Amino acid sequence: MTPPSAFSRLLLRLALLFATAASLRASPEHLIWFDAPATQFTASLPLGNGRLGALLFGGVAEERIVLNESGMWSGSPQDSDRPDAAASLPEIRRLLLEGKNVEAEALVNKNFTSAGLGSNRARGANAPYGSYQVLGHLRLKFLATPAHPAAASPTHYRRELNLETATAKLTYTLGDITYTREIFVSAPDEAIVIRLTANQPGALNFDVLLDRPENFSTTSGGPDRLLMTGQLPDGKNGTTGVRYATRVRALMPTGDLSSTAHTLEIRDATQVVLLVTALTDIRSFANRRADDPVAATDEDLTRAAGKNVSALRAAHLADYQPLFNRVALRLGSTPPATAALTTPARLAALRDGATDPGLAALFFDFGRYLLISSSRPGGFPANLQGLWADELQTPWNGDWHLNVNLQMNYWPAEVTGLGELARPLFTFIASLQKPGAITAQKYYGARGWVTHVLGNPWGFTSPGEQASWGSAHSGAAWLCTHLWEHWLFTGDKKFLAWAYPILKGSAQFYSDLLIEEPKNKWLVTAPSNSPENPFILPDGRRAHVCLGPTIDQQLIRALFDATIASAQILALADEAPFTATLAAQRARLAPTRIGSDGRIMEWLEEYKEADPRHRHVSHLWGLYPGDEISPRRTPDLAAAARKSLEARGDAGTGWSIAYKLNLWARLGDGDRCEKILRTQLTPVSATGIDMKQGGGTYPNLFDAH
Repeated sequence: MTPPSAFSRLLLRLALLFATAASLRASPEHLIWFDAPATQFTASLPLGNGRLGALLFGGVAEERIVLNESGMWSGSPQDSDRPDAAASLPEIRRLLLEGKNVEAEALVNKNFTSAGLGSNRARGANAPYGSYQVLGHLRLKFLATPAHPAAASPTHYRRELNLETATAKLTYTLGDITYTREIFVSAPDEAIVIRLTANQPGALNFDVLLDRPENFSTTSGGPDRLLMTGQLPDGKNGTTGVRYATRVRALMPTGDLSSTAHTLEIRDATQVVLLVTALTDIRSFANRRADDPVAATDEDLTRAAGKNVSALRAAHLADYQPLFNRVALRLGSTPPATAALTTPARLAALRDGATDPGLAALFFDFGRYLLISSSRPGGFPANLQGLWADELQTPWNGDWHLNVNLQMNYWPAEVTGLGELARPLFTFIASLQKPGAITAQKYYGARGWVTHVLGNPWGFTSPGEQASWGSAHSGAAWLCTHLWEHWLFTGDKKFLAWAYPILKGSAQFYSDLLIEEPKNKWLVTAPSNSPENPFILPDGRRAHVCLGPTIDQQLIRALFDATIASAQILALADEAPFTATLAAQRARLAPTRIGSDGRIMEWLEEYKEADPRHRHVSHLWGLYPGDEISPRRTPDLAAAARKSLEARGDAGTGWSIAYKLNLWARLGDGDRCEKILRTQLTPVSATGIDMKQGGGTYPNLFDAH
């Protein structure tokens, strides 16, 4: 990756400053809104401060606000490395060198996968691997009154999320009474703030409850508060699981407030403020935690209750808006009639051919909003669902997938001026060194550190439980490119000095992993695979495990370049012998090649594709996010990448569609980008997370799959 010039960096800073000062945003372009309550996670409104999260569903008779806390992980540390795995490595390599990939893959499955259950086939909630889980539900059950009958239908219903203020708002009218709910999650005050009002005195009558599907106990924490506590399963039938606590407190100037063992009863109020705090005691590489979550949540609650809503909101905006306002994007005017539609209706109109550049800008800003809301310094990185979950068994355990998904979460960070929000990612990468060094030694007899496809808070670095996907190790090098990119954007030598040992450790691993292939005497990785994508051998059998897939070679070039350059920038004279070795090995790495069909070759051999439309496009990493392939510098490779993308097609899972959009952008094809963006914004119904529906966008702009 080529460092930007000082002039380029100056232009970027001026552009960001101008965008902030110019206040280019128009309010409709920063609103996600609905005219009905949500019945599914995929139509709710997400809020977060990086650690605490909330989802507003907007029910009238009963409101269910889903609560999240980023330390809500079941499972516990485990030794998932096979102690004798390295003994199988010579035989695996021999088979691969002889072209016996199926036999090599069988041996990988037998001896080179994780010990024990691994991720338990993405069902780790009650296994040692664990799963990210919902914290709980805050339920507001509104009482039927003469002015608010149980069967009444609201009018003027509007539920919206304002990206400019990171605030959700709900308004509706019953009879002649208008009810309003506002909710935001404050990072400075470590609290979820919910304000309910009615435009007539004494019209608020409801009960407040706290619960979750299992492992909880709710008690009265005082006359105006509730306390929910519990401990998550550790996957070992033990008592070492994460302990958590969450509290809610009601503040109201008028009306009656009482509590039972499990409920706050609010009667005849006109305005109510509910404050929610939560913490876990997770012992992991990051995240605010407490040895005593019960006491710590009480301290947070008392501190937040010492401010009025205006002060809480002002502190929240002072924290959030400087981040959100660093970039403004205008893509043209949306016709007023289209801009006035609900968000689901705008998605449907775009599908039917409407012109709506404002929706594309909203989608862009929503991505930045989600990163700000789910990744803050000192916390965990954004997981597969950012911060939000409504289940105990989150899809794919809600973990950190390292063969593309975690990296994609942070693609907006540097380029939109949010580099500090990548610090949780950097802390996570650093945490992999110690367990990853054990994995590197036990499986490969190698120095340095490595990790494979899966990541959790417990230091899981082993291969996955199946060779077809779990033996890919390219994620370790890919993660390191984010460290180098942060240096390129900041020029922060202190950061680079911190990052260099991580880069070096990863480079040591790949340096030891490389072997010589017999045909061209290139250095290649062995064993490996091109993430999740099978190929067909000449004898018709399918396999995944191979020598030197293209993504590995591209990533190792980038990693070695970054490590060599870092040592030079930091003037580390003692590193010269090591970097000289890397330079010599880099020169012998298998190059990115063009096959007989004119496309970029995905594997070292020109295998037939088992799935020509496969969702992963790993062999094009060098085009994006890497910079090995460029229409200007390497036009032949760029033309071959174009043919590869044409053959893959534009459809796929949501994240795959987004990746392809970036690849076409690197090729400079704006028309194709617009076409793919429309594909990405294809509406998918809010019936829960349904993999059979394919890629697209849910009503609340969450990505489908």
